[in-house]
Amino acid sequence: MAESPNTGLSAVHSYHIQAGLLEDALKQFSEQSGIKLAFDPALLQGKVTFGLEGAFEVKQALERLLENSGLQVVQLGERLAITPITAASDAEQVVTLPSIQISASATNRYAATSTSTATKTNTLLRDVPQAITVITGDLIKDQSIRSLADAVRYVPGVGISQGEGNRDALVFRGNRSTGDFFIDGLRDDAEFYRDLYNIERVEVLKGANGMIFGRGGSGGVVNRVTKEANWNPVRDFSFQGGSFNQKRMTGDVGYVINDIAAVRLNALYEDAGSFRDGVNMERLGISPTVTIKPTNRTKVILNMERFHDDRTADRGITSVSGRTGQVTGPVDVGRSQFFGDPRRSNANIDVLSFGSFIEHKFDSGFTLQNRTLYTAYDKFYQNVFASGGLNLLTGLLPISAYNNMTTRDNVFNQTNLLYSLNTGPIAHTLLAGVEVGRQETHNRRETGLFNNNVSSTNIFVPISNPVTNIPITFRNRDGGGDLDALNRSIVDVTSLYIQDQIEILPQLQVVAGVRYDMFEVDFQQKNGPQDHLKTRDDLIAPRFGVIYKPIEPLSFYGSYSRAYVPRAGDQLTALNVTVETLKPEKFTTLEAGIKWDIRPDLAFTGAVYQLDRTNVINSVVGGQTFLTKGQRTEGVEISLAGQLTSNWSVMGGYAYQTGEITSDILGVASKGATVAELPKHMFSMWSRYDITPRIGAAFGVIHRDNMYASLTNRVSLPSFTRVDAAVFAQFSKSFRGQLNIENLFDTKYFASAQNDFNITPGSPIAVRASLIANF
Repeated sequence: MAESPNTGLSAVHSYHIQAGLLEDALKQFSEQSGIKLAFDPALLQGKVTFGLEGAFEVKQALERLLENSGLQVVQLGERLAITPITAASDAEQVVTLPSIQISASATNRYAATSTSTATKTNTLLRDVPQAITVITGDLIKDQSIRSLADAVRYVPGVGISQGEGNRDALVFRGNRSTGDFFIDGLRDDAEFYRDLYNIERVEVLKGANGMIFGRGGSGGVVNRVTKEANWNPVRDFSFQGGSFNQKRMTGDVGYVINDIAAVRLNALYEDAGSFRDGVNMERLGISPTVTIKPTNRTKVILNMERFHDDRTADRGITSVSGRTGQVTGPVDVGRSQFFGDPRRSNANIDVLSFGSFIEHKFDSGFTLQNRTLYTAYDKFYQNVFASGGLNLLTGLLPISAYNNMTTRDNVFNQTNLLYSLNTGPIAHTLLAGVEVGRQETHNRRETGLFNNNVSSTNIFVPISNPVTNIPITFRNRDGGGDLDALNRSIVDVTSLYIQDQIEILPQLQVVAGVRYDMFEVDFQQKNGPQDHLKTRDDLIAPRFGVIYKPIEPLSFYGSYSRAYVPRAGDQLTALNVTVETLKPEKFTTLEAGIKWDIRPDLAFTGAVYQLDRTNVINSVVGGQTFLTKGQRTEGVEISLAGQLTSNWSVMGGYAYQTGEITSDILGVASKGATVAELPKHMFSMWSRYDITPRIGAAFGVIHRDNMYASLTNRVSLPSFTRVDAAVFAQFSKSFRGQLNIENLFDTKYFASAQNDFNITPGSPIAVRASLIANF
């Protein structure tokens, strides 16, 4: 539907345009606003812009992009025109260039157009040679997403692992990770459940990402983009209640101080039970931010977060050990049944972080960015859980216990220099950067001894009552062949990286980059056979990609990338550390794909990949970890996100995946065994339809094929299909409500696993009602 010029000029869009060539910036403006621009390239030759960041009306955005260019945007009757600035003001002396057509653009709920994470430059998603899924702010609201596990349920190629009931654990293309989590591009790898109350959007980047993220970035990463203070006042409060005594409140308040400074505060409180017996959680968070723009060329963002999470650590149910010892699958019990003791199984964490972002755009077109993040984590968790399977002959199963205390201080500083230039007909977007970081971790693990008996590390309980009240004493064992962690590790990392995004022709682009990481570990194992180990790894992580665009909205790409995961942080708390186990894992990804912006607000993507992993750590049972020489996963992914019509939004996709280990693991698995937690088929689709401007409804379907709980390939979790639903109502300008229903048809399924004997049942039907107030 066409709009009048005045209506189009008042439309507000959010822009993320880096400093550089003005012609390139205007192309990005067109993509991000959905407004078609026509301009004379000769007039723009050699001109640069300071870029644009934030939400602006159309005319205001164009004026900022044209600042100091000698050009202006003017309205001539029914047209907009870019003209040279002249001394005369009368219309006869205005030189009119081709007009700018203003077209309507409906709210783009689920399709993001660009990212600054995948290349560290503001780049259209279709110009990034990599599979990326963005969970937008609108999707977070519509699905009532509270956690990363909720966020990735509709992301093809990404699964959910149990994380021993105390931490986020995702499976990227068959590779489980508890450390590949980032916030605004910086590492956030402590083990806890993250909340999304202060998050603008979540980005899932699949494949090896070593060139951008350094350590980690293996099978994939999740980057959370925080909400920041801006010049759009916001007063948003939500109140939620639902099944299993769930209560949640959030607040998002932004205030404009003046043209230079703005502040914003996000806050959370949640108290909830569970369908699982004795399981509950309580968490609260507060996150203020300040944005200062002393000039149009300089921006400073300061933020902090205080977050606390206290919950029952739930390891789920166990499996059945057959009469001859084979494991045959999950036990047949109610999905609410707890194994162990919920009163003595708990996990709590305190997180305190301070961050800053400074950006300055120079007259020459250079942009300098510096980002710093300091975070302190204090984590404790304790499990009384099923450590083995049900013996059908005796009707008994083993229960074990342990606890773990970890404190960690992270500090990372990242500096990037960006510049765009032309060398003849070839355009370059250059990135050079340095990152330094230090991570100090103290870890202590204690084993539970039943009835204070030093030899009684487990007891046997009947399946009819698998909850124990027997007294437990927790001790750090350091002798007699037993070893509990009592560690201190200091990790120092220094990284240098460079990247060039090259436009050889309008139809042909190349992305080439390389990163060098000097990674030093000083590890002290206070009660181990080798009490002090030091290692240094010099790692080179390249990335190379080619993008071919036969037409502007369509791109084909191929890429090669590598990443390394040195042993550090959480991995050192789970290993009997030796020089051998300290060798880094290596990940190599080959990927080809297609990205098609069917419309500016509807995007289709497809990818085929091969991911090789060497020197792999695999967890099997009871905290046991094994080194595997290698594994390979291969797959195909397709996704669709955006608006089918102005009132019909969709997000989802399909993944076909296969994976196997490429060498024997003595006593555990044979070469060719299927990779754990890797369903062959995954399908998901979320669809929202707005019946009227005030009433809407949504349905979601999730299908997951059967998968193995571990590399032993003994326990298979059956396939399932789950349906979700939601209803939306706009009561008035200031109040809206929504009702979210998870597992609408009460399907019985298993959601995730840690190993053969710790399996999490899926939730029965659950209802959450929300009231949102905007002032």
